Amino acid sequence: MQKTMKNILILFSAILFAKQIQAQSGKPVYDSVLAKKLGGDDYGMKSYVMVLLKTGTYKAKTNGESDSLFRGHMDNIIKLANEGKLALAGPFGKNDLYRGVFIFNVKTIEEAKELTSKDPAIKINLFAVDYLPWYGSAAVTEINSIHKTIEKKTH
Repeated sequence: MQKTMKNILILFSAILFAKQIQAQSGKPVYDSVLAKKLGGDDYGMKSYVMVLLKTGTYKAKTNGESDSLFRGHMDNIIKLANEGKLALAGPFGKNDLYRGVFIFNVKTIEEAKELTSKDPAIKINLFAVDYLPWYGSAAVTEINSIHKTIEKKTH
């Protein structure tokens, strides 16, 4: 959890640094139409739900089963991203506990639980999950559309 919190603090520091540079430029860049479209408040922020994926208790019995669970997991990620429900997702580096993170573009933990309940790797407890309210830049919701323009290969 400490490493995750460290990464979150680094992300916030980068956002604050970018804000300082923007403020020093003296040019107003506020786009009220975009802020409204993304659901940003006066600070350009909004509420999300962060889901930490951890190593669960289930162990796949065969490589084929493992491949099938991960394929279903990736298919679910892509579906939720395309629906605009999943703003950000990705794996952590190799460690014994934390496997990855989701940032859901929803306001409540109950909504995030409903979305994760359809993931086969979570459903079978290959991944256990922790749900946390998260307040971040409303611009996070634009990551998926930008990512599509820089992605050479798909999963």
